[in-house]
Amino acid sequence: MKCGPMLRSVMTALLVTLISSFAYAQFAGPAASQKSALSMPQTQLIQPEALNRLLQSARSEKPLVLQVGSHILFAESHIPGAEYIGPGSQPAGLQVLQSRVSSLPRNRFIVLYCGCCPWQRCPNVAPAFAKLREMGFSNVNVLYLTDNFGADWAAKGYQVERGR
Repeated sequence: MKCGPMLRSVMTALLVTLISSFAYAQFAGPAASQKSALSMPQTQLIQPEALNRLLQSARSEKPLVLQVGSHILFAESHIPGAEYIGPGSQPAGLQVLQSRVSSLPRNRFIVLYCGCCPWQRCPNVAPAFAKLREMGFSNVNVLYLTDNFGADWAAKGYQVERGR
């Protein structure tokens, strides 16, 4: 069955939303409530449309975009060029994050995102952000996804990659 780009975009958004709800249930343990996305400083948030514009611009140095949520969600659909790190709410995910960025300059522009669930319940972005700040990174933003990656990125028609 053939479907047009709009229908594919809507179907992707619905699938990502469904996967997001399962991913949230997988990672939202007791430690997740200790560092809520609501604790994020507003000055460190970047809106989807702003990040999309930045990634589409001719700017030579793009931010390093790191997904700190579910691998299932990442494999289904993610921001082009993003790297999968692992859940920021889990020690293993934080270890991978630390290893990935340890050799980078502390002023490197980094954007974190998860997209597993509504912002107020996201267990992953705040711990990952805190880890980077603890390591001395000064130019870190977190993608503000109000509902989830499907609704706030894919359904808006912003580019996505699949797999990995």
